[in-house]
Amino acid sequence: MTASDSEVRALLERRVAACQTKDIDRLMELYSPDIVYYDVVPPLQFSGFDEVRRNFVRWFDGFDGPIGLETHDLTIATSADVAFAHMLHLDSGKRKNGLDTAIWVRSSVCCRRSGGRWLITHEHISLPINPQNRQAWFPPDGDGEPV
Repeated sequence: MTASDSEVRALLERRVAACQTKDIDRLMELYSPDIVYYDVVPPLQFSGFDEVRRNFVRWFDGFDGPIGLETHDLTIATSADVAFAHMLHLDSGKRKNGLDTAIWVRSSVCCRRSGGRWLITHEHISLPINPQNRQAWFPPDGDGEPV
């Protein structure tokens, strides 16, 4: 693992920690002002710092308490001042509607180093679906394993 790989891994760990505690200011410190973010909720694309911030606040507000966010199968590739990572996240927690939920999401993250600091410039979130019924795939009770 290179020093750049370690730096990007630390950035992604800070991203997860900020999401788990719903710390929007700490989270947004990790994003570039010109971030482009693709999500599974309309309008599907969020561009720029303010839109992405509002989308995260919307997501945080859906949970009653902390968010469970476990990273699995993280792969990082770095070259000079550009990095790419992809992973699976198990997103879980008690929703404001009272339901305890868990869902797998796929995440791809692109970063750029500027002034010696890595920032996320692009992120893409997607949901695995069951092709038979076109429904989002939820882990069976007690099974945290991805599809």
